[in-house]
Amino acid sequence: MRLARILAAVLALAAAPVAAKDLVIHAGTLIDGSGAAPKRQVSILVHDDRITAVQPGFVTPAGAEVVDLSGKTVLPGLIDTHVHILSAFHPGDPIRNAVTRTDYQALIDGVNDARATLMAGFTSIRDAGGPTNAIVALKKGVEEGSIPGPRMWVAGDALGPTGGHGDPANGLLPDFSEIPHWHDSVIDTPEQARTTVRRMRQLGVDQIKIMPSGGVMSIGDDPKHQLMADDEIKAVIDTAHSLGMKVMAHAHGKEAIDHTIELGVDSIEHGSYADAGTFKLFRQHGTYLVPTMLVAQKVYERATTHPEQLNPSTAEKAKVIGPMILRMAHDAQAAGVKIALGTDTFGLSAHGENAQELALMVQAGMTPMQAILAGTRNAADLIGSTDIGQVQPGRYADLIAVDGDPLGNVRVLERVAFVMKGGTVVKADGQPR
Repeated sequence: MRLARILAAVLALAAAPVAAKDLVIHAGTLIDGSGAAPKRQVSILVHDDRITAVQPGFVTPAGAEVVDLSGKTVLPGLIDTHVHILSAFHPGDPIRNAVTRTDYQALIDGVNDARATLMAGFTSIRDAGGPTNAIVALKKGVEEGSIPGPRMWVAGDALGPTGGHGDPANGLLPDFSEIPHWHDSVIDTPEQARTTVRRMRQLGVDQIKIMPSGGVMSIGDDPKHQLMADDEIKAVIDTAHSLGMKVMAHAHGKEAIDHTIELGVDSIEHGSYADAGTFKLFRQHGTYLVPTMLVAQKVYERATTHPEQLNPSTAEKAKVIGPMILRMAHDAQAAGVKIALGTDTFGLSAHGENAQELALMVQAGMTPMQAILAGTRNAADLIGSTDIGQVQPGRYADLIAVDGDPLGNVRVLERVAFVMKGGTVVKADGQPR
């Protein structure tokens, strides 16, 4: 009987409603992520994890806890649409690293890097490629609250052809091609493409990434070449879209970019050799460009100062692609292409330094407001979420605050003092909570 009473009490406690949490944030200046002019002295009302109202003046509803940001500029949480949260740079022979570091080690790195990314004010990310089971596990850990980190949309292993940018065996002895799980992401026919996309969805990814062109960090392939056939690209895109998933495409060469846009991809990552004709296709199809200027800059710097830390093929390609991406992004912006923020952070720039991409966007011709929108409204639209990216009723209470005016100097966003995710303060006065 005593056990039954204890069990009944536990069940009653579990069934009891959790007390609602009401907050009001007093924002000295609000840049709400819609593109509207900043608002002065605004109150943002929050119930549990959602914004319920944005009101002029500093109001304090009965029973609400006040978060005083009256001396700061408040913005939506930032969004990075091209991250490799399980990747970190390890100096030394890249071939040795490729065959000695396991997915478990990557996951341990990822736990720390997810936290660093959140503390930098990036409350949402789209992971653009990593070991599928590991990245899905990290995403679930964040969702369950056991790991601090941003909201995550994940692609898992990037899909590409034999010998292409995503082939794990590239540059290694042929014997390594016999490692069974290294074939999981290699597709060489439309049939393989359809089956692999369906399997990836079954494993828990919510985006798909493909590798239609060669790349920079891979060995022996040429970024200018289209390496996936059109029917393979189309099979991935059609299958992913039928399952409600968006598709991002790593593409440097013009042919790969143009064909992949025409086949219906949602975003082009990098876009190095895009030209005026390509920009017209971007506009016609509503495709996003994610120019990833930060990684281009960092790998160029590494190639010119410490080439021994890269394989020779990468170093030579980086010297060409690095400066090219900045010029291309400038021309794309001038041509009216939709652009979203993405850093391609994988250790050449540290996780948590994501906001450095904003200054490069301004350098490429964007206004600070356009750069901010690329990392808020546009990024949310690309991901496909109406829950993030703007300070509006109904959206998650994902907020950041900085000292100073980011419209005067966008680099103040590299020093985020306050972070709220889903109505919970995770950083205040520059210190993690």
